[in-house]
Amino acid sequence: MTSELRGIIGLLAERRPTVTVIGDVILDEWWRGHSDRMTREAPAPVVDVTERIQSLGGAANTAVNLASLGGTVRMVGLVGQDAVGDRVRDLLVAAGVDVTGLVHSPRLRTTTKTRIVGDDQVIVRVDDVHRGSVHRDDARALARAALEATADADAEIVSDYGTGTLHGVVLESLAARGRRPGLTVVDAHDPALWAPLRPDLITPNAGEAGRLIDRPLARDEDRAAVIAGLADAVLTASGSATAVVTLDRDGTVVLGAGEPYRTRAHPVPEKQASGAGDTFVAALTLARAVGLPLPVSADFAQAAADVVVRLPGTSVCSAATLADHLGETRSRTVSQGELVDLVAAERAAGRRIVFTNGCFDVLHRGHTTYLRQAKRLGDVLVVALNSDDSVRRLKGSDRPVNTAEDRAGVLAELSCVDVITVFDTDTPIPLLEAVQPDVYAKGGDYTPEMLDETDVVRAYGGEVSILGYVPSQSTSSMVDRIRASAPDAGFVRPAGTATSAPAAVPETDAAPAAADTDPEPLPGAPR
Repeated sequence: MTSELRGIIGLLAERRPTVTVIGDVILDEWWRGHSDRMTREAPAPVVDVTERIQSLGGAANTAVNLASLGGTVRMVGLVGQDAVGDRVRDLLVAAGVDVTGLVHSPRLRTTTKTRIVGDDQVIVRVDDVHRGSVHRDDARALARAALEATADADAEIVSDYGTGTLHGVVLESLAARGRRPGLTVVDAHDPALWAPLRPDLITPNAGEAGRLIDRPLARDEDRAAVIAGLADAVLTASGSATAVVTLDRDGTVVLGAGEPYRTRAHPVPEKQASGAGDTFVAALTLARAVGLPLPVSADFAQAAADVVVRLPGTSVCSAATLADHLGETRSRTVSQGELVDLVAAERAAGRRIVFTNGCFDVLHRGHTTYLRQAKRLGDVLVVALNSDDSVRRLKGSDRPVNTAEDRAGVLAELSCVDVITVFDTDTPIPLLEAVQPDVYAKGGDYTPEMLDETDVVRAYGGEVSILGYVPSQSTSSMVDRIRASAPDAGFVRPAGTATSAPAAVPETDAAPAAADTDPEPLPGAPR
């Protein structure tokens, strides 16, 4: 999956899909400094400001993320005829965004949100926002700009932060167009308001989704499961064909594309990060605009959001940064000591640990099916891999075909696998006792009572889960078939063994010229 996601970056650079963003334009300001005293006149900290940073927020941040990830972007929004509005325009132009649709009004101020940070702690946020209806001339100009900018776009994003700027004339004009060939994405504080558009996709957060269906979501409940169970209600209330509900550190849930699908966020220390939702919507829209399936698009968007939550302030994910991040986020192979520490940290963050083990010598559909099932049982999937010596003891001297390093490398490319460790014992019991996962999962034709590990797991309060069995899928039978089809049935040698010397050839004129070389392996066979 990681290589597939990296491939999307190249596809976007090749296609350069055109996306129009219609929304609330904001200038974010971050005032940073040191605070070590309180004011005399009120119980409030004093911040000695050392740095002021301005960046684009709201719909403008979505536009900049689109451009940075490879899109051709048009911005439609309303700003004031003021210095802040000029600054917004300049920042958009510098990012490569078309600002033809930016309407400058003499009747309002450009929205700003100023965060004051003292010693890495946000102390206060000051919002200067125009709320409510806008002048009819401004609304008509905005509606005309929206219709023109979306006429031939591959996708449009409505980024409604609830200021009221887009309501009334703009909403009515967009709805009156009827269906259009491009993709319509609504990212709104109140998705129900935009139901007349019949959007292709909405992206509410947990709070917005809860209000949409009048079912608040508590942080201490399984929000993903609740949302998945209420998929029809979410889609009906929003008028949308599909939805991706974002759950901050719990990832996202994809609705309306078959069975509910979940992406997983990578937890990071708390930072004063802002705008990850804008980044997510930008990446999701681009991937869908070039025809990728919604679950794959959601994984791509989750990776982009994971980049910006690691950065302070209002940040942007570029294609280069995302490519580097995807290169770093392959499944990790760790020592057993590192695994214990890693699991402890994940559990402290409230994440559910799933553990499975096996040889995984020649990966096949049976393996990948049950590993995907195992990942659905929790948040972090740990795969314990039998060492080469362990495989030989269990399977015979002619196994494994692939070394532990190679087997781990293949498993690391599966998006459902989070962590890999190699163990040398015949059973994973010592490792289970050290890690104590929430769930021990096994794939195959077993019952829990058949496993030696069951008593150990249940003794510390864990669960044992037996997953689906795919008939006629086994590594041993696969290796036997390969050997039987080879010109020399011995060409598949166990990993770590030397190639046997060729048999002596009689010194006769009839000796074949190639008798002193090994036969050429079949395509794809280990050499």
